[in-house]
Amino acid sequence: MHRTRSLGSIVFLDLRDRAGVLQATCDPRFTPLDVIAVAGRLGAETVVEVDGVVAVRPAEMVNRELVTGTIELQVTALRIVGPAVTPAIPVARGKDEKLAAEELRLKHRILDLRRPELQANLILRHRLLQVARQLMTSHGFLEIETPILTKTTPEGARDYLVPSRVHPGEFYALPQSPQIYKQLLMVAGFDRYFQIARCFRDEDLRADRQPEFAQIDIECAFVTQEDVQVVVERVLTALWKEAGHDIATPFERIRWADAMERFGIDKPDLRYGFELENWTAHVQPDAASFVLDGVAAGGKLRGIRVANGATWSRKEVDALAAVAKAQGLGGLLWAKRTDAGWEGQGAKAFGAATMERIGGVSGDLLLAGVGADAVALPAMGQVRLELTRRPEHLPTIAHAFCWIVDFPLFELDAASGEHMPAHHPFTAPHPDDTHKLETAPWECRAMHYDAVYNGNELGSGSIRITDPAVQETIFRLLKVPADEIQRRFAFLLDGLAAGAPPHGGFALGFDRIAMLLAGSTSLRDVIAFPKTTAARALFEGAPSPVSERDLAALSLAVLVKEKS
Repeated sequence: MHRTRSLGSIVFLDLRDRAGVLQATCDPRFTPLDVIAVAGRLGAETVVEVDGVVAVRPAEMVNRELVTGTIELQVTALRIVGPAVTPAIPVARGKDEKLAAEELRLKHRILDLRRPELQANLILRHRLLQVARQLMTSHGFLEIETPILTKTTPEGARDYLVPSRVHPGEFYALPQSPQIYKQLLMVAGFDRYFQIARCFRDEDLRADRQPEFAQIDIECAFVTQEDVQVVVERVLTALWKEAGHDIATPFERIRWADAMERFGIDKPDLRYGFELENWTAHVQPDAASFVLDGVAAGGKLRGIRVANGATWSRKEVDALAAVAKAQGLGGLLWAKRTDAGWEGQGAKAFGAATMERIGGVSGDLLLAGVGADAVALPAMGQVRLELTRRPEHLPTIAHAFCWIVDFPLFELDAASGEHMPAHHPFTAPHPDDTHKLETAPWECRAMHYDAVYNGNELGSGSIRITDPAVQETIFRLLKVPADEIQRRFAFLLDGLAAGAPPHGGFALGFDRIAMLLAGSTSLRDVIAFPKTTAARALFEGAPSPVSERDLAALSLAVLVKEKS
C-alpha cells in the first residue's frame, strides 16, 4: 500500500511493487461493499493481494507522471496478507517532503529499501553486475572464487581477524583483496581471471568508504600495462552504456608527476580548467623577502588563474585561503587585475617586475602559494578543487576519464618517517628503473596505473613482480624481517619460483561505480545493507558483544580498559 485516497463511496489505492505504482479503484459498480470498507481502513505499507480487471482510465483521469497512468485495476477482491504497523519512517513522500535523517533510515532499512529510488539503484546495480560478467566472459576470462578465510597480508589497511576454534590462538584474516590468490592463479596457468570480489578493510572511518565492499577484480597473463588498460576501458564503456551514456576511448594517459604538477592531485577532475602554473622562473628581485627565501630554499611559486575572478569579494578569497592553510600552506597570495592594473596583497608580495612576467588580462584573479612540492602541490590542488565546486564554474564535458601512470614505487609515511609501498608491495618496478633498486630505490617508478573519472578514482592496477628475488628485495627495502617474509609470504615466493608468466591486473571499485552511475553521492544508496561511517550496521545491530561461553570456545577473552 503506497497511498490511499477516499472520495466518498469510491476508494483509490496506489499499489506498489518493484516495477512501480499502479492505481487500484474500489467502486461500488464492480467492488463488493465489504471490500470497499476494508480498503478504506488500510494503513500505509500493508501488504495485500488484489484481484480485479485491468481497464483503461477515463481521459480526464490519466496520470502522465506514472508509467501505468493510462490504466487502472478495477478491484473485485482484496486480501490483507501482511498487516503493517505504522511505519517508523515514511516511504511514500510528496515532492517537497524531505527524507528522514539517514541514521533513522538505516535503523529502519527495510522500510527505506521500499523507496522507489533505492529500489531503482539496486536494480541498476544488478544490471551493471550482469554486464560486467557477460563482457569478461566474452573476452575469455574465467570467474574463479578465491577464499574469504585467508592469511593476513599487507594491503595498506588493517585486517579483520577471525579466530579459529579448532586451532586455538590462531586466526584467519578476511581478504583486503584477492591480490595474492589471483597472482597465483596466473602462475597456475589460468591466463585470464575475474571475480566480483568481496573485500574487507578495517580502515579509519571515512564518509566514502565501507568496511566491506565489492570490486570487479581482474588478472591476466602475458600482458603489458596497455593490454590491461584496454580491457578495463571496455568494461567501463559497457557499464556506462548500460546506464545510458556513451564514452570515448582510449582514455588520456597522464604521468603521475605531470598530474601533480598540473592539478596538485593524482585523481584530477578533467571537466574543468584551472590548471596549476609554475611561476617560479618569473620571480624577480623586487619580490618580497619571504617569496625570495621560499624559492631559494627549493620551494616553488605556483598559482591558478581564474578568469573573471576579479569581482570576487574578500570573503570569498579568504575562504580559499583557509582551504590552503588547512593543507599546511603558510598562506594564499592573491592579486586582481583591473583596468587600472594589479591590486591585492599578492601583487605587493610579487613585485611589479614579477607581475609583469606572470601577465594577465583585466578581470583575472591570481591565487598562488610558495612552498615545497610536498606541501604546495596538494594545497593548491585543494584550492583548485574548491574552484570547481563554485556554481558558476560549470563542467565543459560530462564524462572525463583518464589513466594516471608512472606512480612512485614508494612513498614516505608522514607518521613513521619510513618508506612504504605507494600501493602494495607486489607492484613491479618500472623496467627503466629496476637498476635503481639497490642504489636509489626511493626514486623508482612503479608499473602502476589508476583509472580516474570526474575526479574519482575508479580503481587501481599494476604489472606484478614475477621474480622471487625482486620480490624479496622489495620486502627487504620495506624492512620486513627475513623470518616474517617466510612466515607470511612463503606461499607466494614458492609459487613464483615454480615459473611465473608476466602478468598484471586491475580492481574496479564496483560500489563507487554504481553510486556514480545512479547519480547518488553516498555509497550507502547503492548497497542493500550498508554500514554507517562509524562502521555499524544499525538495522541488524552489528557489531555486538558475544557471550563468555562463545568467547571461551574460541580461546578468547575481552580486555576492557578502565577509563582514566
